[in-house]
Amino acid sequence: MIPRRVLVLAMAGLVILGCRAAGQPSRSTSSAGSAPLTLTIYAAASLRAAVTRVAADYPATHPGTALTVSTDSSAALEAQIEQGAPADVFLSADAKNPQKLVALGLAPEAVPFAGNVLAIVVPRTNGGSADSAAVRMPIDLARPGVKIVAAGDAVPITTYARQLVANLARQPGFPSGFAAAYDANVVSREDNVSAIVSKVALGEGDAGIVYMTDALSSAEVTTVDMPSGANVVATYAGATLKDSRHPDAARAFLTWLAGPGGQAILRQFGFRAPP
Repeated sequence: MIPRRVLVLAMAGLVILGCRAAGQPSRSTSSAGSAPLTLTIYAAASLRAAVTRVAADYPATHPGTALTVSTDSSAALEAQIEQGAPADVFLSADAKNPQKLVALGLAPEAVPFAGNVLAIVVPRTNGGSADSAAVRMPIDLARPGVKIVAAGDAVPITTYARQLVANLARQPGFPSGFAAAYDANVVSREDNVSAIVSKVALGEGDAGIVYMTDALSSAEVTTVDMPSGANVVATYAGATLKDSRHPDAARAFLTWLAGPGGQAILRQFGFRAPP
């Protein structure tokens, strides 16, 4: 027969073990619930100011989620993602680069979230009557001696700029060789739109074609009026990545950005609703 004292001790041990087992899941769940998650956002350079504001404001309406932002040309970011860069969301200045990731099986779909238009920027100080290289009208982009700062072939602004130049070439009064003369005036090709604005602002070029949002963000450049109907509308699209560490949070963020909350912030920086 087992002594009563041994039975009492055995029962007490079982109770203690039961309390520990019951308490362990609660502590683990609490720890996981309180730990903030961070989404890594890869965004086009032209989105830098807007996405910086988004990163500051988003956690207020989505407690427990923080954003870190990396910006560069859309083409460069897409290449990094192909090579395995650990991003959760890709925000591109076009639909082509996100669609490329979809085709490669790295993203489920491309979601349009913003629109933009183009602008011809010139240095704010470059407009005096004695300045033979001053660009005052779009037709001046083809004048000999004008230095144009552009971007590399893979950068989305280059595709949009070529569309704009083709539209201008069809305008009344523009020479038949306008597009070729424009290309001949390109003196440098930069990695992204921000670099174009910076070079023009510094006077290292007489003009450049950029997004209107970038033109508005710099006090050192001004814009040249364009003929009605010649401008080009750029479509910005985003994608969540299949290798995201937080797929649900990534999808929630992109849905929010394309919805009223995100659109309200994007409008403050000159972006339009997606076409």
